Amino acid sequence: MGGIPHDTYKPKPGFETWLDQRLPVVGLLYGTLTIPTPKNLNWMWIWGIILTFCLALQIITGIVLVMHYTPHVDWAFSSVEHIMRDVNGGWAIRYIHTNGASLFFVAMYLHIFRGLYYGSYKAPREITWIIGMLIYVLMMGTAFMGYVLPWGQMSFWGATVITGLFGAIPVVGEPIQTWLLGGPAVDNATLNRFFSLHYLFPFLIAGLVIIHIWAFHTTGNNNPTGVEVRRTSKEEAQKDTLPFWPYFVMKDLLALVAILIVFIYVVSFMPNYLGHPDNYIQANSLATPAHIVPEWYFLPFYAILRAFTAEVWVVQAATFLSGGIIDAKFFGVLAMFGAIAVMGMAPLLDTSAIRSGRYRPQFKWFFAVLVVDFIVLMWVGAMPATEPYATISLIASAYWFAYFLIILPVLGITETPLEPPSTIEEDFNNQYPGAGKTENGAKTPQPTAVPAE
Repeated sequence: MGGIPHDTYKPKPGFETWLDQRLPVVGLLYGTLTIPTPKNLNWMWIWGIILTFCLALQIITGIVLVMHYTPHVDWAFSSVEHIMRDVNGGWAIRYIHTNGASLFFVAMYLHIFRGLYYGSYKAPREITWIIGMLIYVLMMGTAFMGYVLPWGQMSFWGATVITGLFGAIPVVGEPIQTWLLGGPAVDNATLNRFFSLHYLFPFLIAGLVIIHIWAFHTTGNNNPTGVEVRRTSKEEAQKDTLPFWPYFVMKDLLALVAILIVFIYVVSFMPNYLGHPDNYIQANSLATPAHIVPEWYFLPFYAILRAFTAEVWVVQAATFLSGGIIDAKFFGVLAMFGAIAVMGMAPLLDTSAIRSGRYRPQFKWFFAVLVVDFIVLMWVGAMPATEPYATISLIASAYWFAYFLIILPVLGITETPLEPPSTIEEDFNNQYPGAGKTENGAKTPQPTAVPAE
């Protein structure tokens, strides 16, 4: 499938031509800003620029924090306090960085669920979706290792619990755990490893983001209808699209400003709202917190990890069939990582010929339950592993897997979808009947990408 027909970059004579022949960076930027974008995109398409902003914010604030942080178990906690108390603006930089991680995950979850609802993982965007899921996994790893760096009580014990999960893997588990820790337990070598990887991973994420965006130069953006932009000619494509600049850039910037107002309010007046008070106590290997919980954005998968105990029949069956290799702890690890993997497998599991959930009446209900299910998992993940929370987490975990492994494949066969519009232009005109018309009813010319001079 070729790219959407649009104006190509033509460098001006002189320096632009010389640079374009050696490093076509201006042409790449021009192609990104003028890429034809479906003109019916709604406000759920703002999260891409929010995520890009968050990544830049985390890298910049992280580099500044590294200038004052000491990755050593004896000085890490006090170096963070030094940043908060003695560095000019240090408290603001640290709070922006910690709450920036939360904003990053809010935007990521909304971005993922938007993609799941509108079928952004379907052909020809399967690779784009998989790259996005790899970005998400790297984000989780980066956030986990960053949470360990302050070396507070929850940092230390969170690292102890999570790295202990790798020890549940048969045969290779203990060597992997020892390699991660740099020794038999969480200590200075662990802190140094996590510090190095926490600094490295954001740049790997940035590289994947560039590839993620680059993919849209060929496939184009998905849109709420799931109908593809017409590619038969440049004129037909222009009826379905608008150039990314200035229309969608300005829309995204407006959304960014609104979100930043809320973000600045949180940083200024309630910066520790999403944190845990135990992390303001220096790590102590001899004092275990009463209730070990990860950051809020890990809670749904933490709930899935804890849901499958030795009393659950599916765990007992797996233990029996594997000859004891898969015990409850290992099954929980498989379930936690499997919950992320099934999202990445959505392109293979969804059998519906209709891309957008807008035209799938039964799908809408199951998807709404999935959203509620995710919130419930987040809630029970923060609760003690006792009744009734254990039963609730098990039911919610079962629905999560059932949605991807059973409901998506079956719905594609049994559901009777509605008829989507034939073109993006038709959908746009239905939503905005007066768009593109003058006072006397004549159609105004459609804006197109700015041609090169």
